[in-house]
Amino acid sequence: MTPEQILAAARGRTPGQPYAGAVTPAEAFALLQADPNVKLVDVRTNAERDWVGRVAIPDAQHAAVQWATYPGGTPNPDFGQQLEKVARKGEVLLFLCRSGVRSRHSARVATELGYAESYDILEGFEGDRDQEGHRKTLGGWCKAGLPWVGA
Repeated sequence: MTPEQILAAARGRTPGQPYAGAVTPAEAFALLQADPNVKLVDVRTNAERDWVGRVAIPDAQHAAVQWATYPGGTPNPDFGQQLEKVARKGEVLLFLCRSGVRSRHSARVATELGYAESYDILEGFEGDRDQEGHRKTLGGWCKAGLPWVGA
Protein backbone atom coordinates (compact mmCIF):
# COMPACT_ATOMS: atom_id res chain seq x y z
CA MET A 1 0.00 0.00 0.00
CA THR A 2 1.12 3.54 -0.67
CA PRO A 3 1.31 6.07 2.17
CA GLU A 4 -1.81 7.73 0.79
CA GLN A 5 -3.68 4.42 0.85
CA ILE A 6 -2.52 3.68 4.38
CA LEU A 7 -3.69 7.07 5.63
CA ALA A 8 -7.01 6.71 3.81
CA ALA A 9 -7.55 3.33 5.49
CA ALA A 10 -6.55 4.88 8.85
CA ARG A 11 -9.14 7.63 8.43
CA GLY A 12 -11.78 5.04 7.61
CA ARG A 13 -11.16 3.15 10.86
CA THR A 14 -12.12 6.06 13.10
CA PRO A 15 -15.24 7.77 11.76
CA GLY A 16 -16.44 10.42 14.16
CA GLN A 17 -13.29 10.36 16.29
CA PRO A 18 -11.63 13.69 17.10
CA TYR A 19 -8.30 12.73 15.50
CA ALA A 20 -7.21 11.84 11.97
CA GLY A 21 -7.26 8.05 12.18
CA ALA A 22 -5.69 4.83 13.41
CA VAL A 23 -2.93 2.73 11.84
CA THR A 24 -1.76 -0.78 12.59
CA PRO A 25 1.82 -1.17 13.81
CA ALA A 26 2.86 -2.54 10.39
CA GLU A 27 1.24 0.42 8.64
CA ALA A 28 2.98 2.83 11.01
CA PHE A 29 6.33 1.25 10.18
CA ALA A 30 5.57 1.39 6.44
CA LEU A 31 4.75 5.10 6.73
CA LEU A 32 7.97 5.74 8.63
CA GLN A 33 9.99 3.93 5.97
CA ALA A 34 8.25 5.70 3.09
CA ASP A 35 8.46 9.26 4.37
CA PRO A 36 11.28 10.68 6.53
CA ASN A 37 8.93 13.48 7.64
CA VAL A 38 6.55 11.10 9.44
CA LYS A 39 7.19 11.09 13.19
CA LEU A 40 6.40 8.48 15.84
CA VAL A 41 5.60 10.04 19.21
CA ASP A 42 6.06 7.52 22.02
CA VAL A 43 3.76 8.61 24.86
CA ARG A 44 4.72 5.85 27.29
CA THR A 45 6.51 6.79 30.48
CA ASN A 46 10.26 7.13 30.54
CA ALA A 47 10.29 4.06 32.80
CA GLU A 48 8.41 1.98 30.21
CA ARG A 49 10.85 2.93 27.48
CA ASP A 50 13.84 2.29 29.77
CA TRP A 51 12.62 -1.01 31.26
CA VAL A 52 10.51 -2.55 28.49
CA GLY A 53 12.11 -1.31 25.29
CA ARG A 54 11.66 1.18 22.49
CA VAL A 55 11.13 1.27 18.77
CA ALA A 56 14.27 1.08 16.65
CA ILE A 57 13.79 3.81 14.07
CA PRO A 58 15.92 6.82 13.13
CA ASP A 59 16.12 9.42 15.91
CA ALA A 60 14.86 12.12 13.56
CA GLN A 61 11.57 10.21 13.25
CA HIS A 62 11.15 9.45 16.94
CA ALA A 63 10.06 11.64 19.83
CA ALA A 64 9.21 10.84 23.43
CA VAL A 65 6.51 12.85 25.20
CA GLN A 66 5.00 11.20 28.26
CA TRP A 67 1.19 11.23 28.41
CA ALA A 68 1.40 10.47 32.13
CA THR A 69 4.31 10.41 34.53
CA TYR A 70 5.82 7.56 36.52
CA PRO A 71 5.34 6.76 39.30
CA GLY A 72 1.70 7.47 39.92
CA GLY A 73 0.34 7.89 36.41
CA THR A 74 -0.33 11.59 36.91
CA PRO A 75 -1.30 13.30 33.65
CA ASN A 76 1.63 15.23 32.19
CA PRO A 77 0.63 18.90 32.55
CA ASP A 78 3.29 19.88 30.00
CA PHE A 79 2.20 17.46 27.26
CA GLY A 80 1.28 20.22 24.79
CA GLN A 81 4.40 22.28 25.42
CA GLN A 82 6.63 19.22 25.10
CA LEU A 83 4.89 18.12 21.91
CA GLU A 84 5.44 21.58 20.46
CA LYS A 85 9.20 21.16 20.97
CA VAL A 86 9.40 17.91 18.96
CA ALA A 87 6.64 18.14 16.32
CA ARG A 88 5.47 20.53 13.66
CA LYS A 89 1.86 21.19 12.79
CA GLY A 90 1.12 19.66 9.41
CA GLU A 91 3.43 16.67 9.73
CA VAL A 92 2.03 13.17 10.18
CA LEU A 93 2.29 12.18 13.85
CA LEU A 94 1.86 8.56 14.90
CA PHE A 95 1.17 8.16 18.63
CA LEU A 96 2.35 4.98 20.38
CA CYS A 97 1.72 3.73 23.91
CA ARG A 98 1.74 0.29 25.53
CA SER A 99 -1.62 -1.02 24.29
CA GLY A 100 -3.37 1.74 22.34
CA VAL A 101 -5.28 3.63 25.04
CA ARG A 102 -3.01 6.57 25.90
CA SER A 103 -2.13 6.96 22.23
CA ARG A 104 -5.81 7.59 21.38
CA HIS A 105 -6.01 10.27 24.06
CA SER A 106 -2.73 11.78 22.87
CA ALA A 107 -3.91 11.90 19.25
CA ARG A 108 -7.13 13.60 20.36
CA VAL A 109 -5.35 16.24 22.43
CA ALA A 110 -2.75 16.82 19.71
CA THR A 111 -5.57 17.39 17.23
CA GLU A 112 -7.17 19.88 19.62
CA LEU A 113 -3.79 21.67 19.75
CA GLY A 114 -3.74 22.02 15.96
CA TYR A 115 -1.85 18.89 14.87
CA ALA A 116 -4.45 17.80 12.33
CA GLU A 117 -2.51 14.76 11.08
CA SER A 118 -2.49 12.90 14.41
CA TYR A 119 -2.94 9.12 14.27
CA ASP A 120 -3.28 6.44 16.92
CA ILE A 121 -1.15 3.30 16.53
CA LEU A 122 -3.53 0.44 17.28
CA GLU A 123 -2.40 -2.24 19.73
CA GLY A 124 0.53 -0.12 20.95
CA PHE A 125 4.05 -1.33 21.62
CA GLU A 126 3.19 -4.44 23.67
CA GLY A 127 -0.47 -5.13 22.91
CA ASP A 128 -3.06 -6.46 25.33
CA ARG A 129 -2.40 -9.11 27.97
CA ASP A 130 -2.94 -12.75 27.06
CA GLN A 131 -4.69 -15.28 29.31
CA GLU A 132 -1.54 -15.65 31.42
CA GLY A 133 -1.22 -11.89 31.83
CA HIS A 134 1.74 -11.55 29.46
CA ARG A 135 2.09 -8.89 26.81
CA LYS A 136 3.78 -9.01 23.37
CA THR A 137 1.81 -12.13 22.43
CA LEU A 138 -1.58 -10.81 21.21
CA GLY A 139 -0.70 -7.70 19.25
CA GLY A 140 1.39 -4.59 19.09
CA TRP A 141 4.65 -3.38 17.58
CA CYS A 142 6.73 -6.18 19.13
CA LYS A 143 4.34 -9.02 18.19
CA ALA A 144 4.28 -7.70 14.60
CA GLY A 145 8.03 -8.33 14.43
CA LEU A 146 8.90 -4.69 13.87
CA PRO A 147 12.30 -3.37 14.95
CA TRP A 148 12.74 -2.60 18.63
CA VAL A 149 15.45 -2.69 21.22
CA GLY A 150 15.07 -4.12 24.70
CA ALA A 151 15.94 -2.47 27.90
